[in-house]
Amino acid sequence: MDANNYTRKDFIKLLGLGTASLAFSPWYMKDKAGYVAPIAFQLYSVRREIEKDFEKTIHKLADMGFEGVETYALPANLTVPQAAKVFKECGLKVISMHTELPLGDQQEKIVQAAEAYHCDHVIYAGWPQGEKYKNLDAIKKTAETYHESASFLKSKGIHFGLHNHWWEFEMVDGVYPFYYLLEHADPKIFFEIDTYWAKTSGQNPIKIVKDFGARAPFLHIKDGPAVKGTKSYEQLPVGTGVMDFKSIVKSGGNNTKWMIVEFDEYAGNIFEGMHSSYKYLTKNHLAKGKV
Repeated sequence: MDANNYTRKDFIKLLGLGTASLAFSPWYMKDKAGYVAPIAFQLYSVRREIEKDFEKTIHKLADMGFEGVETYALPANLTVPQAAKVFKECGLKVISMHTELPLGDQQEKIVQAAEAYHCDHVIYAGWPQGEKYKNLDAIKKTAETYHESASFLKSKGIHFGLHNHWWEFEMVDGVYPFYYLLEHADPKIFFEIDTYWAKTSGQNPIKIVKDFGARAPFLHIKDGPAVKGTKSYEQLPVGTGVMDFKSIVKSGGNNTKWMIVEFDEYAGNIFEGMHSSYKYLTKNHLAKGKV
């Protein structure tokens, strides 16, 4: 059925059924031996290209073999239903949406987008750094805000997650913000570990992925020098930088439900960079795609 033909009531009912069955879904069950997570791409990687030709860009990435897409704010000349139609035509599952916090005026907008995309995972990207983790008191208040966000989305049958940059793994008042949230925040909240930014913080992403376990079902995968400052944006195709993805994938094991390729910046041809990353991950059996 076309997304536009779903009523709000139908959509919420479907999500509610999905939520009720989580205890029996692969999300929380151990997979068979030899499990390999499917591969998706973060739409932000091709933000410049989709402004020029959205449909052509998405078809090119789908043809590479990507199974899913993680969205972010669309260009002004494109609506969510239009994007959803193209994703569906290309056989791409919208695995999650990067959005603002689902508070105030954003709530209805996010639920409508989730309905159009048939997506039940919303992730707060955490950008910019701001003051949400400036000290322990701020971290505690931020955790309360995340609880409010998660509770609202849960009422709509939608899961709420958090994505990191480097500062979430830098010590503040004796704690690492994301580790504090892992221990103290609403257990309904899941995490999307950006393994590159985790390493850029000075921490070991292999350990982080293991520590977060089943709470971190999504991994962002990108490569490069992984050092702070402007050099961190000199990103490279997966397998050509300093990241040890074989160990990261082993650490994630069956807990990793999606591997998501992303470039914040890339000096070369972005399609070549995306394709090279796809081939490295799939040929080394670190992720699975359609090709």
